[in-house]
Amino acid sequence: MEYKKLVNVYEALESTSKRLQKTFIISNLLKDASSSDIQKLVLLLEGRVFPSCDQRELGVADRLIIKCVSSASGISADKVEKEFARSGDLGLVAEAFLAKKKQHTLYSKQLTISKVFDNIRKLAEFEGKGTVDKKIQLISELLTSASPKEAKYIVRAIIGNLRVGVGSGSIRDAIVWAFFGKEIGIIYNERDEEIEVSSREKYNKYIDTVQKAYDVTNDFSAVAEAAKKGLKDLENMSLRTGVPIKVMLAQKADDVEDGFQKIGRPAAAEFKYDGFRLQIHKANGKINLFTRRLENVTSQFPDVVEYVEKYVNGNEFIIDSEIVGYSQNSRKYLPFQHISQRIKRKYDIDKLVKELPVEVNVFDIIYYDGKSYLNAPFKERRKMVEKIVKKVPLMIKPCEHIETSEKNEVERFLSKALGSGNEGVMLKALDAPYKPGSRVGYMLKLKPTLDTLDLVVIGADWGEGKRAKFLSSYYIACIDEDGNFKEIGKVSSGIKELEDSEEGVTMQQITSLLKLLITNEKGKTVTVKPKIVIEVEYGEIQKSPTYSSGYALRFPRIKNIREDRSAGDATTLKEVDKLYKEQKK
Repeated sequence: MEYKKLVNVYEALESTSKRLQKTFIISNLLKDASSSDIQKLVLLLEGRVFPSCDQRELGVADRLIIKCVSSASGISADKVEKEFARSGDLGLVAEAFLAKKKQHTLYSKQLTISKVFDNIRKLAEFEGKGTVDKKIQLISELLTSASPKEAKYIVRAIIGNLRVGVGSGSIRDAIVWAFFGKEIGIIYNERDEEIEVSSREKYNKYIDTVQKAYDVTNDFSAVAEAAKKGLKDLENMSLRTGVPIKVMLAQKADDVEDGFQKIGRPAAAEFKYDGFRLQIHKANGKINLFTRRLENVTSQFPDVVEYVEKYVNGNEFIIDSEIVGYSQNSRKYLPFQHISQRIKRKYDIDKLVKELPVEVNVFDIIYYDGKSYLNAPFKERRKMVEKIVKKVPLMIKPCEHIETSEKNEVERFLSKALGSGNEGVMLKALDAPYKPGSRVGYMLKLKPTLDTLDLVVIGADWGEGKRAKFLSSYYIACIDEDGNFKEIGKVSSGIKELEDSEEGVTMQQITSLLKLLITNEKGKTVTVKPKIVIEVEYGEIQKSPTYSSGYALRFPRIKNIREDRSAGDATTLKEVDKLYKEQKK
């Protein structure tokens, strides 16, 4: 397939905010895709060349793209850089300069999906001497052959900011429309933005089948390839150890009674630890550890690998756990911020293991020795956890757990959790399955502290006076169902200036992370790539016409940098809307 066909689809997607129209546009593209192109096409639609669980990075900085645009257009790098500083979008810069390039290459070729995909993917392969020149050569080869519109999206794909507003829901539905539309009898009414189906029950069945396939693979490109072959191939997709899936997420309970009303009696109650999720895989004698953002952190936690090898019985499994730090002196649990540095650290690991010890609290099982437990009720999954995980305090154990129908028992358990240095408790439905990546109400969090949201930093302001070298206030956003970031306010409270501050988040810490992500700078305000997730406490959610989310936070305060979470894990606009309505009750 010619790349310009995908570019036309990008343009159409960027020009509409209607979700069903986006689904219709994508489905028509997928129908026309060959078997050899389908996986590459879906990944490029998502603005990537590797599935989300693949940790390879392209390693291309903005300055390198500027050199490539200059080389392909014949316009000086200084002019390219100035235009980038003005517009803040390297894709638009590439489009503008390629449209008026001073030289035309005699040997340019019509770009195909495969050529663009393969060249971009090769960028991740280079290491050592000559790497920059090799990357420039691959990118320039594409830009030289590209039309201005093609250049725009090639550059956006490389820097990981496609800007066409395609969410996972649109891709999932488009797969159904493209490959099973005739069977279901889907008719799309573009004027009224509605769909008609011969059987809503049948339609929902196909949607659920595609969703389940995605749940166990976390890769829409593989799902689309299977769907193109037929329903049977789609239904045969299964969990694979070593390939992380998105974890099941919790909703909020206002109090114990509210929790019982939402999930029923009896229910399970478990400690809500102030740590981070770790999905633990074992296969062929090898153990892999994945964070909630699907990042492989096995090398950073040799102590956890050792505990799992010694104290978890089984040849092949996937278990869900919470890693929490503790004080060597008091043996009490510590806040997440104390151990967060272990997630990113790639050196002095042995030293950190001793200085920042952790305990593994296993609370769920997803797969065990050839059997998927996704559809097993939680009560059965919990029994399996207790059966295979040996209790070794301050190393690894099944998480603290009770089952009860009594409000006062949960309240006593909550007091015990708080007294141990935890955030609160989780309430879980005993008969519920494990639903990857969803907040479906099977488990609820109950904590008697200020509410918190996981929000993405999309911009910042440089400080004044002694803070002039720091980015000291931050524009924050939630995420809508199409993957667009919606601003919800600005936060500057809760951060400290000093680098050696023992607790909390420092300005230097956030500034060092954000400086690498700056895409545009005007006066004291910078725009950054949406990658850094911070946990924000707040007093109240208010309606606001000022911000694109339609909401603002009253008394926002930074609690943590969530290095275990990706921008896609941010609190959704739908969740914000729900929290706003609930606080008014």
